[in-house]
Amino acid sequence: MDRRGSGSFHNNRSGSDRGSFTRENRELHNATCADCGNETKVPFIPDPNRPVYCRDCLPAHRSSKKY
Repeated sequence: MDRRGSGSFHNNRSGSDRGSFTRENRELHNATCADCGNETKVPFIPDPNRPVYCRDCLPAHRSSKKY
């Protein structure tokens, strides 16, 4: 008996919502850029112990390593 296709791999709903968050429905939080001091909005709650960078300053702080 051929059982291919009877598994639940494609029917597994555990990751079905993964693509549902878009830029439009993310909650944004106010933050101050650690470099330029401008106000910016970020899609996470800023940690006061870690720097936050605006869109203009962030590229200078990203590592060149690709994971």
